[in-house]
Amino acid sequence: MSRLSFSYSLLASFLLIAAILGATALGGLITLEEFASRHRESVDDALKYSTAVQQLGERSVDMERSARQFLVLKDPLLRERFEQARGESLAALGTISALRAPSVTLLVDEWRMAAEAAGAALTGNGGAEPATAALGRVPPLNERLAGEVRAQLDRQSHVLFAELDANRGRLAWHVLAAIIAACTFAALTGWWLLRPINRLEAAIEALGESRFDEPVAIPGPADLRRVGRRLDWLRLRLADLEANRNRVLRHVSHELKTPLASLREGIALLEDGVVGELSGEQREVVAILQHNTYALQGRIEDLLGYNAAVFHARNLRRRPVLLRALAESVIAEQQLPIQTRNLKVALRGDPPAFSADPDKLRIVLANLLANAVSFSPRDGEIRLTLSNEPGWVRIDCIDQGPGAAAEEAERIFDPFFQGSRQPEEPRHGSGLGLSIVREFIVAHGGRVGLQPSAKGAYFRIELPNEI
Repeated sequence: MSRLSFSYSLLASFLLIAAILGATALGGLITLEEFASRHRESVDDALKYSTAVQQLGERSVDMERSARQFLVLKDPLLRERFEQARGESLAALGTISALRAPSVTLLVDEWRMAAEAAGAALTGNGGAEPATAALGRVPPLNERLAGEVRAQLDRQSHVLFAELDANRGRLAWHVLAAIIAACTFAALTGWWLLRPINRLEAAIEALGESRFDEPVAIPGPADLRRVGRRLDWLRLRLADLEANRNRVLRHVSHELKTPLASLREGIALLEDGVVGELSGEQREVVAILQHNTYALQGRIEDLLGYNAAVFHARNLRRRPVLLRALAESVIAEQQLPIQTRNLKVALRGDPPAFSADPDKLRIVLANLLANAVSFSPRDGEIRLTLSNEPGWVRIDCIDQGPGAAAEEAERIFDPFFQGSRQPEEPRHGSGLGLSIVREFIVAHGGRVGLQPSAKGAYFRIELPNEI
């Protein structure tokens, strides 16, 4: 089956399961049709034999009446009526004898002998007594024949219904066996078809997490194996692109840092007066150059750090996380800038443990809190609320800073974007903190956004609760 495509394999499985169940249904239909046919035959036989018994009784009465009248009147016409009634009775006996039951056959033979004896007595002028005696044996024989016919028909009916019960039991076992076979084959087929799909899902997840060291090999149908080969080609291509990207970043950082180091060294020589004393205006220019070189070096390091953060965001190590304990730890780590600005951090809520990467979640909380501290005015308050919604864990961070313009709600998470609203006091930042927050939250399958707020910035983070 590995040479078949996924659709053909699925179609073949459905057809085989349908064939198993159809064969069982057809067998049950044939059995039911056989029973119905035999039941119709049994009903016809019962009607035929009952009619024959009734006809035998009526003709026996005609025989006896004609014989008695003939014995009195000696009319040949009455003798003919007797013979006609006896002939019709023998025809009815022929129908009854088709039952082929020993008891019925014996009674039929006795009846014929009694009828022959009565006929012989009438023909040979033997007198009334032999004929009357022979005819007197007929009514009891009729009753016994009727009883034996009913008993024989009852036995046949019981045999037929016994066979029906047996066939019904066999059919039930056949249906049960067919259902078990169909379910087993469906489970095996499902496992055989779903296994490569699960492998495909795992391979795609590995590619998304930048795990390029594991070759992609997909078993199963031909088209899925072909997809696996294309995914392995994609893995090699992505690994090559990732290596090139890292190489370019290393080269760029090296090519920028080397002349930057020379520039800083030259500025330091100028500042130290190695090439001569500088005037006040020259020292001011040197200070500007020195500030810009430090800023440029910081931007290069921030860029490298951001790219490293984006790369590591794809590699999550999930385990149960207590969010409040993690937030308390982050607040404790940032007590110095908090106390410097005389800020108050109000932490509320204690959601249950959920599955996440605690190291990356710590960076998220640290960047979110650092952004709030940076934009908050002195003596302000930062509210950090942790809550648990159905299927989600929510983090709300609200500060009392200038907030963000509505048109900048999406751009606020772009790298190096600072926003048009800045605090009154100067702040130092690269504009990468919120970008890293978004990368880590999206890697968790969550979402982050800026909520409407009358005053300050209101950030909301929602993480899927997988526990």
